[in-house]
Amino acid sequence: MSEPVDAVVEIRGVSRRFGKKAALDNLSLTIPRGTVLGLVGENGAGKTTLIKHVLGLLRAQSGTARVFGRDPAADPVGVLSRIGYLSENADLPGWMRVGELLRYSQGFYPCWDMEYARQLCGDFGLEPGSVIRTLSKGQRARVGLVAALAHRPDLLVLDEPSSGLDPIVRRDILSAIIRTIADEGRTVLFSSHLLSEVERVADQVAMLHGGRLLFCEALDEVKTHHCRVTLRFATPLTAPPRLEGALSWEGAGREWTVLYGSGLPQLEASAALLGAELVQHQYPTLDEIFMARAGGALAGVGGRE
Repeated sequence: MSEPVDAVVEIRGVSRRFGKKAALDNLSLTIPRGTVLGLVGENGAGKTTLIKHVLGLLRAQSGTARVFGRDPAADPVGVLSRIGYLSENADLPGWMRVGELLRYSQGFYPCWDMEYARQLCGDFGLEPGSVIRTLSKGQRARVGLVAALAHRPDLLVLDEPSSGLDPIVRRDILSAIIRTIADEGRTVLFSSHLLSEVERVADQVAMLHGGRLLFCEALDEVKTHHCRVTLRFATPLTAPPRLEGALSWEGAGREWTVLYGSGLPQLEASAALLGAELVQHQYPTLDEIFMARAGGALAGVGGRE
């Protein structure tokens, strides 16, 4: 199959069940070339299952998964040679030295750049003679990132790469990812529950919940489409009003604050129809948007007629 010009990853109607649990439910997602896609969602949302389909570790029970225009499960050599992968649980051979691991990995990738690997080791303070099992968790994560980047992959897949690491190691890993993106324009699929990290590197965000895609939009659009606004009503309310686009409410009496998901202009028009005055507005963080979209806040949105 020929490779689409503008898409590195194409997921179409993919579903995957484990027993009675639907890990992915008719999910469709496209990652254009040169895009940094942040994949977010709570534990069990389907992020790792989706990544396993991209890597060809799972075959879609229904729908199709294509990477570089190929089926990664049917053509793992053609796909994986162009992917760099780092996960939370990087399984590195502890008996090897850092330099031995890099020389061993070199044999699998025709485009391996040993000079670049040495440069990254220097940036991360890694000694080629260090035995991997003697390294700290943060140092092992750095070794895994070097191995993922040294063949200059067309697609970099990161599955919770900095989970459980201290802030300094997270900073180093994130900085290396940012440099790779800026210098070479790589396509990146970055899954993380640390949404502040996603905000730093992603230009698109895809949010999963219960195996379904809630939305996939440019990060700037996600932020501008959501707003937090405090409304003041002429008379006290015992419950928030019914307002289409409201994701969560807080407040009591005459003043209520709504996290709204359809943009400020539409909210202004809706508030006028409710006879409410806009007292204050601000743009929420990605963390707050995620909590409102996927959390239990939706239970209180209905309000009164």
